[in-house]
Amino acid sequence: MNLQNYYYYFEKALPLKFCDDLIKYGLSKNDKLALTGEFEKETLSNKEVKDLKKKRDSNVVWLEEPWIYRQILPYVREANKQAGWNFEFEQSEPTQFTKYKLNQYYDWHCDSFDKPGEDGTIRKLSVTCQLSDGSEYEGGEFQVDFRNYDPNKRKNTNEITVKEIYAKGSIIVFPSFVWHRVKPVLKGTRYSLVIWNRGRPFK
Repeated sequence: MNLQNYYYYFEKALPLKFCDDLIKYGLSKNDKLALTGEFEKETLSNKEVKDLKKKRDSNVVWLEEPWIYRQILPYVREANKQAGWNFEFEQSEPTQFTKYKLNQYYDWHCDSFDKPGEDGTIRKLSVTCQLSDGSEYEGGEFQVDFRNYDPNKRKNTNEITVKEIYAKGSIIVFPSFVWHRVKPVLKGTRYSLVIWNRGRPFK
């Protein structure tokens, strides 16, 4: 699939109060160590936790409140149109409130999977909403790689740091098969909201 735009962003789109309220709400819940791939199960051994953190180290809270998604959905639709993707999507997974503390990160990955879920859908559009302001932490840069292979397996990547979403309330939308990462936080805490929009597989 050839794309003219690998991501689309809205700078300072969300109201500051919405961001602050969401951080407060997320912090009021019990967070969990973020899981991924083979490590998505109830209990992990010490070795499995160590192996997981080689790929991803962050804390998350799953939020299913409709008012959160209602605030974000218009931007997803607008990005899908303006970027020229015009993907058909039907639903969203629960939103993920994500907290990156000192030295936490998420290495190169893409959000899509090889096979559809039990409902026959796949992740098609990923969304990251910047709840913190870039001045509140150091490091934690959001990067994308425009090539269609795993950057972890190649020495020379084509990464781009998306500086346009450093401001609080900014949003980035991108196809779920685009490789991306969050670099280690060097100071402070980076709060974000992540959403995956699902639909029928591409034809």
